[in-house]
Amino acid sequence: MSDLTLPHNEDSPRGMAFALSAYLLWGFMPIYMKALAHVPAYEVVAHRVIWSVPVALAVLAALGRLSELQAALRSPKLLLMAAATAALISVNWGIYVWAIGAGHALDTALGYYINPLFSVFLGAVLLGERLGRLQLAAIALAVAAVVVLTVEAGRLPFVAISLTLTWGGYAYLKKSLPLGPNQGFLLEVLILLVPALAVVGWVESRGEGHFLHGSLADQALLFGTGLVTATPLMLYANGAKLLKLSTIGFLQYVAPTLIFLTAVFVFGEAFGRAEAIAFPMIWVALVIFTVALVRTSRR
Repeated sequence: MSDLTLPHNEDSPRGMAFALSAYLLWGFMPIYMKALAHVPAYEVVAHRVIWSVPVALAVLAALGRLSELQAALRSPKLLLMAAATAALISVNWGIYVWAIGAGHALDTALGYYINPLFSVFLGAVLLGERLGRLQLAAIALAVAAVVVLTVEAGRLPFVAISLTLTWGGYAYLKKSLPLGPNQGFLLEVLILLVPALAVVGWVESRGEGHFLHGSLADQALLFGTGLVTATPLMLYANGAKLLKLSTIGFLQYVAPTLIFLTAVFVFGEAFGRAEAIAFPMIWVALVIFTVALVRTSRR
């Protein structure tokens, strides 16, 4: 959940509606995925890919943008770049689905809180972008929060760090992909379609699949993964380009906040001493980061 499109100079009501809807859907997605906790993560991810294809195709057909995708399919270089982003997003989905089902929703919230800070850090390292004092302070606080969690738990917060790394890498590569966000998403799921079909075919042939051998509820939920996957991504892609950078900066905290609240108050995940120290540190870091973002956008 990151800025994959160029922001607009002024906020559009339509852009706000699109982007806010996307973040709300992302924020409540753990409740949907929790209902599939008994299904292996790789099977859920495979269905997310399979059922995202018709949704994305329908959207592009309605917008009359399929010709751009056809041109992309004839470019080996573009296909290679899309394969890299597809690999990263599939790993990100797999970690996320597993984490929700395994009772680590709080860690996913942490990962998505840290993500904008990591994106700034990535820009500095890979693109040579200069960091201001406020941005450096925010990143330092986030690193300190991860250290607190690591020391208290005796291990790295694997889920949070993995989600941050995979999504940050995805967002970085996506920006260099010379293709619209909707077309890019469809190209990614098309690249992943054959492996996804192979996974589903394999589990179903063994009688272990949850689509042909599961309950009606399982079938409906797996079929619906296409909508809950593609819809927020496309809403965000079309909304972000109609909003100011500072507005996107504020909105991107909606989803992890909802995930955090869901993890603690709906799923009943433990919120111990380490979390009570680390999360406020992250929140302060994000306030500092947002102040820096607003200042930059006003220049």
